[in-house]
Amino acid sequence: MKIGELAQRSGLTAHTLRYYEKIGLLSYASRDAGGQRRYDDSVLLWLGFIGRLKASGMPLQTILQYAALREAGPATEARRLQLLSEHRLQVQARLAQLQDCLQMLDQKILGYTNSKQRMPLYDQALPPRQQRPPPKRPAKAG
Repeated sequence: MKIGELAQRSGLTAHTLRYYEKIGLLSYASRDAGGQRRYDDSVLLWLGFIGRLKASGMPLQTILQYAALREAGPATEARRLQLLSEHRLQVQARLAQLQDCLQMLDQKILGYTNSKQRMPLYDQALPPRQQRPPPKRPAKAG
């Protein structure tokens, strides 16, 4: 498939695909007689994997490192496993943190839907905000 079709099917722009190729995230595509890039369907799986790594918070540098290891072949499987395992631990920690945030939001929403369960100390009227005094400006010499 040409780059336009790959862009459409992957949800990425042609510019992004060219950038991925330039930085080594995608292997250089073969070219047809007219010099246009040609991709096979397997690149869609790889792009989907990259997208999930990015969405899960893996830094681009680490994704590039993984891609280079992948390209180097089976001898790098242990290191790739290590990278993915370390990232998985980070994702688990973020999920736990998000779960705590979700629980707090659920409690707050419940408080608004059932006024008897509100936390009286938390929802007390707050004192008015103090305003900062304007900065003192030196008098102009006249």
